[in-house]
Amino acid sequence: MPIYEYECVSCKKIEEALQKISDAPLTTCSHCQGKLHKLISHSSFHLKGSGWYVTDYAGAKSGGSTPSESPPSTESGVACKTCEKSNPPVQKDE
Repeated sequence: MPIYEYECVSCKKIEEALQKISDAPLTTCSHCQGKLHKLISHSSFHLKGSGWYVTDYAGAKSGGSTPSESPPSTESGVACKTCEKSNPPVQKDE
């Protein structure tokens, strides 16, 4: 359940209330019985770890003006020595 903050118009005290989203907002101050105004608060929700914009895409260049480099290939068409071992080159009949 979210915590909502309310500020009293009269005494300027701030109250917090743990409410369901469907609950009606508070209207009267518990200190002076004045009118309450709902505040918009900063969220404490922060995405951490890999897989989010900040960690994975923020440093990437955009625009695509630089052509992407293709992986180096050998004469057999295999990109690396590890792949060559698992997929030996095909012999051509001449």
